Amino acid sequence: MNQAPEFETHCRWAGEEISALIEALPEEIREIARGIALSLEEAPGSGAYDEELAGDELGLFEGPPLDEEPNPADPRRIRLFLANIADWVEGDEQDFRDEVATTFLHELGHLLGWDEDEVGARGLE
Repeated sequence: MNQAPEFETHCRWAGEEISALIEALPEEIREIARGIALSLEEAPGSGAYDEELAGDELGLFEGPPLDEEPNPADPRRIRLFLANIADWVEGDEQDFRDEVATTFLHELGHLLGWDEDEVGARGLE
């Protein structure tokens, strides 16, 4: 199945942004960010629990946070929904890149064990 050229472009932009962002993180966080599985998707729909989602999410962290025991049946990963992000920023490239970075950091915060209030207090909402 061929992906739409728009999705390919969004994947490229997101990959570039996330790579640069990870390199700018403090070393201990950088290693954690490099180790998390990342899935770039058009929209929710392919995950085991996606029927529980509203469908307009920008990203999602799945699995237990780092302060909990890992579970092979529930691996940790960050999913970014690129079509939803593009819609959110009305297609603007720089706004898209900025939102990819913010959404990735938001979900990384959940991996680190921060709840929604803690993530929001850090400006990652």
